[in-house]
Amino acid sequence: MHELYVFVKEELLKIKRPEKIEQQEAYLRNQFSCMGLTTKERRDIFNQALKKEANKDIDWDLLFTCFDDEYRELHYFACYYLEKKKAQLRISDVDRLKRLVQTNSWWDSVDSLDMTIGSIGLVDESLNDIMITWSKDEDFWVRRIAIDHQLMRKEKTNTQLLETVVVNNFGSDEFFINKAIGWALRQYSKTNPAWVKDFLDRYQDQMAKLSIREASKYI
Repeated sequence: MHELYVFVKEELLKIKRPEKIEQQEAYLRNQFSCMGLTTKERRDIFNQALKKEANKDIDWDLLFTCFDDEYRELHYFACYYLEKKKAQLRISDVDRLKRLVQTNSWWDSVDSLDMTIGSIGLVDESLNDIMITWSKDEDFWVRRIAIDHQLMRKEKTNTQLLETVVVNNFGSDEFFINKAIGWALRQYSKTNPAWVKDFLDRYQDQMAKLSIREASKYI
């Protein structure tokens, strides 16, 4: 058993809050077991654990072990670990990252991974073609990553790529896809409202009302 995995799980279980578990599990539609902890309580333990990992390479066995755990908090730790070590990520890691995206998938873990995965594209443009492929994947969680991986890039946003991955998902009746489209466009509208307005003018007849409503929020 991985030493750091054991440490994190034991430390989290020490402060488990039974009175909050039912509410947390209901929020996640009872798909996962939870410990009832606040974000701060989790993060304090995560940061303590990561001190042990300073200057070490990414431990993929640790990440897979955490994502296979029954507790959602261990999935959160894996996402937090990767966010802190994203500078070490390379294009060769994409298949392993996809495996994490598709393990115990729900919006909270997927959205914790999107910009971490997207950070690879800032140093290696070959991620762009991979994201186009992901935008057509049969798994809508993988498609959601493709749509939102450029969030918060602002002026560094590749608008051609953004347009391609969004258009590839027109016609979907999946809430989490149409919400992602709106979210991606809304965020970019803070940087370039004219581009987003033009996009909506050109494609509004093909877009879900949810996507248009979200995308138009700041225009």
